[in-house]
Formats: sequence, structure tokens, C-alpha cells
Amino acid sequence: MRIVLLGAPGSGKGTQSQRLVQRFGTPQISTGDLLRAAVKQGTPLGLAAKAAMDAGKLVSDDIVLGMIRERLAEADVAKGFILDGFPRNIAQAEALDAMLKQVGKPLTAVVQMEVPYAELTRRIAGRRSCQTCGSVYNIYSMPVGAAMVCTKCANHPPLYQRPDDNEATVVERLKVYEAQTHPLIGYYSKQGLLQSIDAQGEVDAITALLVGVLTSPARRRPLVVAKTRKVKPKAKAKAALKKTRVKAKAKARVRTKVKVKVKVKAKAKKKAKTKVKVKKKAKSAAKSRRPVAKKKARKAARKKK
Repeated sequence: MRIVLLGAPGSGKGTQSQRLVQRFGTPQISTGDLLRAAVKQGTPLGLAAKAAMDAGKLVSDDIVLGMIRERLAEADVAKGFILDGFPRNIAQAEALDAMLKQVGKPLTAVVQMEVPYAELTRRIAGRRSCQTCGSVYNIYSMPVGAAMVCTKCANHPPLYQRPDDNEATVVERLKVYEAQTHPLIGYYSKQGLLQSIDAQGEVDAITALLVGVLTSPARRRPLVVAKTRKVKPKAKAKAALKKTRVKAKAKARVRTKVKVKVKVKAKAKKKAKTKVKVKKKAKSAAKSRRPVAKKKARKAARKKK
């Protein structure tokens, strides 16, 4: 098992990495831990990293990759490793792939931990740490009324909030993630390595999802990227002819409907005209009858006299 856990800050990569270590015995490789250890031990790479940090510069990818290469040479990594926090961009991912290919240990899976940004902000802003043992807590998941102290240390030291865990800083960190790290989803998807899980909810439920993705053969199959089917010239011609015929039929239907409407209107007009003519004839007939009726009435009156 040689995997990379991807996800925005606060998605739970560190927590789930530790759980995978406990379950499978696969060591977690954290670039932050490697840097601190190398600087503390005064190794050549550690001294180079310290010089960069003291100068206010970012530690170069070459130094970080060198540390990872050294770590992969150790005996406990023979069965695999879990990379957390690296790579952070496409350039690092390409360099990591090249290095892993050289040592014969290519990645077997990449898991993207999906969490909405609103939830990530809540998680990180509510995060509190122990300065003694490094344990991480969250004020939103702690029992109501619980003391803000470390329950793992014997002297129960107070918890503190890291400077980069406030809400304003979190928003900036998420912007950096969106611009630099999020494109790795497409990068690893093209390689058929990417799987995604919903990293919201209970920690145990998320662990179960993660273990299922990594151990189920059906789920570990590479993601198939749908390819656009190439259409042959003949097929194109047939398709075009079919479209033309369909359009012609549609136009013919429209014309037929128009003709029917015109005929109906013409018939209605004829009927209306006929009615008008009948009315006119009736009026003229009535007018012609009136004088005759008057004459008859006069004759009848004379006879009575």
C-alpha cells in the first residue's frame, strides 16, 4: 500500500493517516515531521532546509524529495507508506512520480477526502492543540462544559490555538489550496489512481469508508475516463443524412398544419360571407313585399266601404 491522502486543510488527513498506521502498520510520511527531524539531527538535507527557513524562504522541492527518498530507504517502509501533506502542486506530483519510479515504489492509490469549505472553516477555526504532546482537539466536538486542557498529558496543560488556525487565515489557506493543490485531483484521475470519499461525519465512519476504498478490489479498480468515440466518415455522412431527413419531415409537418389552418380559415370566411348574403336577400325580399302588402290592405279597405 503506497498511497497519498489529498484534501483541503482540516479535511482530516492527519487523523485518518494515524488510523491507517494503527490498522495496517504502514508508516505515515509527513513532510513536516521529516523537516523537523532532519533539522534537529543536523543532516545535510536538514541543514539546507534550516538555511532556507532562516532566510525566510520556502524549502525547495529537491530538499523535500531528498528527505522522502531517504525515508523510503528505511526498513519499515518496505510494505508501503502513507504520504500526508505532499505533494501540494502539479510540479511536486510529477517530481514525486519520477522519484518513486526510480526507486521502484510507484503509488498504488490516491484518496481525495471531500469536505465542504464551510465545514472546513468550522473545523480549523475550532481547532486547539496541546503544546506538550501535540494532540489536537476541536471546541465544536468536545463535550459541553469540558475544560480546555489536554486530557492525554498527566499535568493537563491548557490548549492553545495556532496562529494559522484563525478564521481569516483559514480562508486564505483554502484559496491557496484551491489554486495549487486542487488540480491534483485531475492529475491523479488521469492516471487511474484517484478515489474520493465523503470525509464528513463520525471519525469511525470515515475510517471505514477509507479502509473500504483501499482494500476492496472492486473499489480499487482504476477510474475509467470516458473517451470520445471516433466517428468514421461514412457514419458521419449517414448521421448528417438522417438529420436532414428528420428536419425535412418536421418542416413538412409544419407546412401541412399551416395549410390546414388556411383551409379552415377560408371555409369560415365563406360561411360568414354566405350568411351576410342570405341576410341581405332576406332584407331586400322583405322590402319588396311591403308595397304589395300595403296595396292589398288599401283594396280591402275600399271594399268594406
